[in-house]
Amino acid sequence: MTAKTYDIIIIGAGIVGLATAYKLLEKNKGLSIAVLDKENRVGRHQTGNNSGVIHSGIYYKPEGMRAKNNREGYQMLIDFCQKENISYDICGKIIVATEKHQLPTLDVILDRGKQNGLENLKMLEIDELKAIEPHVGGLKGIWVPQAGIVDFPAVNNTYAKRIQEWGADIFLNEKVIKIENNGSVCQIITENKTYSSKLMVNCAGLYSDKIAEFTHPKKLGMKILPFRGEYYKLRPEKEYLVKNLIYPAPDPSFPWLGVHFTRMIHGGIEAGPNAVLAFRREGYKKMDINIPELFETITYPGFRKMATKFWRQGMDEYRRSFFKSAFTKALQTLLPELQEDDLITGGAGVRALACGEDGSLLDDYIFMDDKNVVNVCNAPSPAATSSLSIGNYIAEVVLAKMK
Repeated sequence: MTAKTYDIIIIGAGIVGLATAYKLLEKNKGLSIAVLDKENRVGRHQTGNNSGVIHSGIYYKPEGMRAKNNREGYQMLIDFCQKENISYDICGKIIVATEKHQLPTLDVILDRGKQNGLENLKMLEIDELKAIEPHVGGLKGIWVPQAGIVDFPAVNNTYAKRIQEWGADIFLNEKVIKIENNGSVCQIITENKTYSSKLMVNCAGLYSDKIAEFTHPKKLGMKILPFRGEYYKLRPEKEYLVKNLIYPAPDPSFPWLGVHFTRMIHGGIEAGPNAVLAFRREGYKKMDINIPELFETITYPGFRKMATKFWRQGMDEYRRSFFKSAFTKALQTLLPELQEDDLITGGAGVRALACGEDGSLLDDYIFMDDKNVVNVCNAPSPAATSSLSIGNYIAEVVLAKMK
């Protein structure tokens, strides 16, 4: 008996992979689609370990794909949650400058938000900040009414449920170890069996570059570097200190937003994250180490160049990782009343940071498009918020290849 050849196989059952399958089947229910994932459940990594923020799109360059997809995907996500009765809350957030040198950054962010179509943004003086978040410290801030919170694992699980109802297959515990592509059929070889498809989409997240190397005929010119973000939580009796979302004015030269406070959709307040190099691609704990992966990271020329540029910030991040007092001090710039004993250890996530060979940080979406393969090599935040828009874009590319 000849094994089934699917129209499309998607590698990765995170929120981008499943949103892509959802959009493909929404456009054409007759497609035969399979989604492969090496884990025993969908959304195991970046999708299942993020802070659950619905991003407004205020930070992103208006001409970039992140901004475009956030604009489109934001409303698509809200509509989906309403349709599927998934809990969400458009609670708004404040972005706070705590030092004078950050004030020009607020002006840039406010202007960028307006360029991205956000309405009712407002620059706030300290008394206005405290009217929203009574315990916050700072000089000035921005009110962003579009920001919210949601249960992204629930969104992802619902994508999975719907595509299976529409006839898609999801195969778990299927780690891809090799791909053979003759230009018309892809043979996707896992540790257990071989799958065949006419087209393949790589949405492998932290391993997107490794999967891309199987099919992309040329050098990628980038590598995924894993950075762990560690969180604390406020003790329940201290949750009154934070009403919704409190963010710092970001350092424009640094790729992370800085430690912040986030109310979670099912209760509780997260504080963090920091950002430290993980010693394996899925290293959620300080001592999670994969020697070959770590060696590959530290010998990559792009990492060494990036580390040379950001080593001071990197040392500060590690200090916050190993010393709770340092983490607390960083949080106190936003919440002066906070004490070290108010924090309890929370969870951690690992971000896939795309780095060029020249040490540049690639902060926009990267798609590498071959004849019958689409590699999603970089889908940074706000990919979860934008998942349906990204999925729609990929679906259109894939369907065009099928004509």
